[in-house]
Amino acid sequence: MTDDAARIDVWLWRARFFKTRSMAAKFVDEGRVRLTRAGVQTRLDKPSRALRPGDAIMFPLGGRLIAVQVEGLGERRGPPVEARALYSLLEETSQPQEKPSH
Repeated sequence: MTDDAARIDVWLWRARFFKTRSMAAKFVDEGRVRLTRAGVQTRLDKPSRALRPGDAIMFPLGGRLIAVQVEGLGERRGPPVEARALYSLLEETSQPQEKPSH
């Protein structure tokens, strides 16, 4: 990858959304991540797809929908404070809706 891009699986791991890079790669392989770049949304299907600062990604995780904008690529998997600086939340993450009781 170039200095201005990173693999999506590596970025998800560096940003601490996943405990291991292989877990992130499997998640992307399943087609569960959507990328928005220049107003065009695509479903990522390969862990090797490039991610750049300014891109927006959306994915379900832990029963919530996560939508973030990539702010940086990171050099390593650092502490949580460093990882949190790699992205900014685009919108309030949604909570699963409770089913009405009858």
